[in-house]
Amino acid sequence: MRDAGERAGAEVVQLYASDKVASVTRPVVRLVGFARVEPAPGESAKAGFDVPARLPAFTGRDGRRVVEPGEIGLSVRGSVAEPIAGRPVDLTGPVYEITGSERRLTAVSAEPGKDDR
Repeated sequence: MRDAGERAGAEVVQLYASDKVASVTRPVVRLVGFARVEPAPGESAKAGFDVPARLPAFTGRDGRRVVEPGEIGLSVRGSVAEPIAGRPVDLTGPVYEITGSERRLTAVSAEPGKDDR
């Protein structure tokens, strides 16, 4: 993200995921993370995301929360309608069941010492 203006600004960079090969119908894209960046005028800033393999988990037909192998699309956007960059990611291995203790997600700030809640 680059601030091309003369005044300080801020942008909320959003991370979206898509799963077109799941065994159940999934949203076309789903917001899975965001980070606020505040580059100085004329400067660039980066946003970083940790993406655990359990992120695309969903409730299957049998009622279990699972992650299935296959291609997941990840895209960084300014809004759902404004893609900036994207890439496919292949999840490999057997179907993985998510248990109760594994369902907690944590946010990691792109800048040490800043809280992005």
